[in-house]
Amino acid sequence: MAVPKRKMSRSNTRKRRSTWTATTPDLVPITLNGRTALVPHRLVPAYRRGLLRLDG
Repeated sequence: MAVPKRKMSRSNTRKRRSTWTATTPDLVPITLNGRTALVPHRLVPAYRRGLLRLDG
């Protein structure tokens, strides 16, 4: 396991940790069977193939 050679300062640690934020997925409108819904861009092919359903 990697072990740090020197102690990292508090400001450097917090600056590094602050960049690890989750981003919301980009939603795109998709129309199936006359219904329009916003779905994540990467799941559009699954919806078109029928692997996922538009519920609610």
